[in-house]
Amino acid sequence: MRKIDLSNFQVATSVTARDINRRIVLNLIRSHQPISRADLARHSGLQRSTVSVITEQLVKERWVTEGASGHALRGRKPRFLHLNKERVGIIGINIRPAMTAIALADLDAHFLAQESLPTANDPQQFIAELSARLRNLIKTHPTISYEGIGVSLPGRIDVASQKLVFAPNLGWTDIDLKTPLEEATGLQVELENAANACALAEVWFGRHAEGVHNLIALTVSEGIGGGLILNGQIVRGPSGAAGEFGHVTMVEDGLACRCGNHGCWEVYASNTAAVRYYEQAASRQRNGKAQDKGPESGLTFDDVLRLAEQGAPKALEALHQMAHYLGAGIALLITGLAPDVIVIVGELTRAWNQIGPVIEESIKSRCFTHAGTRVIPTDPALQPRLRGTIALVLQKHFGAPLVA
Repeated sequence: MRKIDLSNFQVATSVTARDINRRIVLNLIRSHQPISRADLARHSGLQRSTVSVITEQLVKERWVTEGASGHALRGRKPRFLHLNKERVGIIGINIRPAMTAIALADLDAHFLAQESLPTANDPQQFIAELSARLRNLIKTHPTISYEGIGVSLPGRIDVASQKLVFAPNLGWTDIDLKTPLEEATGLQVELENAANACALAEVWFGRHAEGVHNLIALTVSEGIGGGLILNGQIVRGPSGAAGEFGHVTMVEDGLACRCGNHGCWEVYASNTAAVRYYEQAASRQRNGKAQDKGPESGLTFDDVLRLAEQGAPKALEALHQMAHYLGAGIALLITGLAPDVIVIVGELTRAWNQIGPVIEESIKSRCFTHAGTRVIPTDPALQPRLRGTIALVLQKHFGAPLVA
């Protein structure tokens, strides 16, 4: 049961009730289209007159379109309603240390256009380059009505100010992206931690969240982040730091992390860790007789994955070591939070046949409550980080309104 905060509350007005009913109808159309007004009334429990008023408003605002007429034994034929996917465009931006992806999508997160640009080390230079790209994107698609911009970042976002507080893998601290991007485009900008964005992508567009109220999206890339949805609500914490499991100490007096701590989980279970494991293994072999063929400098995680796909023993060894530590951390999440689903997001899922069993065994050896939690990889081709940025804007209209 959620207790009402009597020091900070908002009473439910008639406007609140109308907003809730409108979003219920809009979501029913989105999930059951094509659907008639009569079926909307049956699904929602609302009066037919209420449904008619809401749908007429949605049609007028071009959120909904009327399609073909249905069959009726008697009386007026029903008109089927559809979500107007072409009504608006949503711009999504996924910022990562090496490269930033930009996409224009419709309401179903189908990408209409995509491009990328290198992520400059200097945040002010990057903002200037990104702003120019966004202005050009909008200019190139002049017939689209833009609803907003969603941005995912590998770091902590201050909930109140919407500023990036700290992104160790970017090397950025206390950066305001929202204001300059809004000034450059005239569109409202929504910022979110990348893991939270992935959790929202799973809720709005995924295949594993139907009927699920407790879910963790675990992003594994240069670092590790966790997006928490508990009891159907995304958890950010008062400072926006909830889910920063990558910076929990796993190894006492361990290796240094970019956050300033030592022994952090992401130092041992991230893409960067796997590259380090491979380089260490290759270095050991260079002192012996055998040696894997592969890049000896400028190695990337994609290189390790490619070598593993070719059966290179040291690449497989590196992935297994990464998976072992990944499973150890996941066991803690399962024991402490008992989610229904943990969704793994990242390039490592390409090698799930190799690393999935290692992760599962690592979990089983540490956690006796794991049976109730499904650990599932996402398909990298679905681009969950980028789809999460679309969900950031989409939920303003389709998500439950905030009522204290």
